[in-house]
Amino acid sequence: MDTNDTQRKGFSGKIGYVLSAAGASVGLGNIWRFPYLAAKYGGGIFLLVYILLAVTFGYTMIIAETVIGRATGKSPVGAFNAYGKTGATKFGGWINAIIPMLICPYYSVIGGWVCKYLFEYIRGNVQGLASDEYFGLFISGNYEPEIWFIVFVAMILVVILLGVENGIERVSRFMMPILIVLAVLISIYSMTRPGALEGVKYFLIPNIHHFSWMTVISAMGQMFYSLSIAMGILITFGSYMKKDVSIEDSTVQVEIFDTGIAMLAGLMIIPAVFAFSGGDPEALGAGPSLMFVTMPKIFASMGFGSVVGVAFFALVLFAALTSAIALTESAVATFADEFHWNRTLCTIMIGVEMFLLGTLSCLGFGPLADVRIIGMQFLDFFDFLTNSVMMPIAALCICLFVTRRMTVAAAVEEVLQDGHTFRRKGIFEFMIRYICPVFVVIILVSSLANVFGLISM
Repeated sequence: MDTNDTQRKGFSGKIGYVLSAAGASVGLGNIWRFPYLAAKYGGGIFLLVYILLAVTFGYTMIIAETVIGRATGKSPVGAFNAYGKTGATKFGGWINAIIPMLICPYYSVIGGWVCKYLFEYIRGNVQGLASDEYFGLFISGNYEPEIWFIVFVAMILVVILLGVENGIERVSRFMMPILIVLAVLISIYSMTRPGALEGVKYFLIPNIHHFSWMTVISAMGQMFYSLSIAMGILITFGSYMKKDVSIEDSTVQVEIFDTGIAMLAGLMIIPAVFAFSGGDPEALGAGPSLMFVTMPKIFASMGFGSVVGVAFFALVLFAALTSAIALTESAVATFADEFHWNRTLCTIMIGVEMFLLGTLSCLGFGPLADVRIIGMQFLDFFDFLTNSVMMPIAALCICLFVTRRMTVAAAVEEVLQDGHTFRRKGIFEFMIRYICPVFVVIILVSSLANVFGLISM
């Protein structure tokens, strides 16, 4: 089925799509989340499990979402409805569309924190950022986190208003190469610190003694976050993809970009933590605070801490921006497709929504710190709701849509358009029919069991 509107604006070609899709995937999930999960759940064995899942499960889901978008030429809601409007298709489309609308506000709050740290490193406040109480005092402030949150949101909205080719593609073409260069330079610097070699070994060499079932569950959850699966982004970007671009080749390149940046992030952070702490388990298990508490301590102990701090947080800012732009674009595309509003009005509406929900997450560490939803602050709740509940459900809807509505044969035919090859067709067909649905149910059940204290992750 092809309802692709020939007037729909899209990427200029393969490079534009790959860099934009890679930019969507490479974000805080890679730079911030991947290293602390790898450190916590076994280093090399976590990395091995993640790569195996990425080239099977992740590959299949990227192909499926891109196919849905390109075959229909629509953002998630329109794409699902293109094969018949039923309650199930409406639900599947809207849950994929709503997820980025809920993620981007709290994601932008963290983006604001990154802006603040970059600003402080530029002005040379290396020792101040390294103090134990700095991060906690900053995020619990009454107004400053809100200001930096607004700065980050403003940068996103400017790019969105410029459009797909002039905004998203152009920014991705500029930011992605710089991001890669910075990641390589910081990784080299980190790995050459005294004592860092043990961290390199821990991260790259699998040790079966560090394996547990939670290694698999955590790697699966991270893969969703890192590859931008079930966020509506890849369906939307697929709708902008031209027919002469190979879906399979583009998917492989996005995988390589994403996994490569995740590995570089691990090599930036884990060896540095080993060098700084001597492999202290508490430092390795610092979790989400690793980037904002542990890393500044490491930078403060270095001779060129200010320079490295600027480079590191500039890299994180670029990664955060490319992903946030993709999330916002998916939301804007849904409003434009479903309500037939112009791009400027859609962007303003999404901007207002981001401001309102993001403000709750901002103030959730300060004036609204005592307000909890099932025991969580606003930011943690939105993260749990989207990443642990809605995304697995959305992924299940995608699997069922491809197998029951679109048909696997039609999906394969879309990949083969314009004479392109589909080398891993057998893996795709087997995974989308049998394995992916089971995986997403496991993630959903495990996440719910964890939040209600039935298991520990």
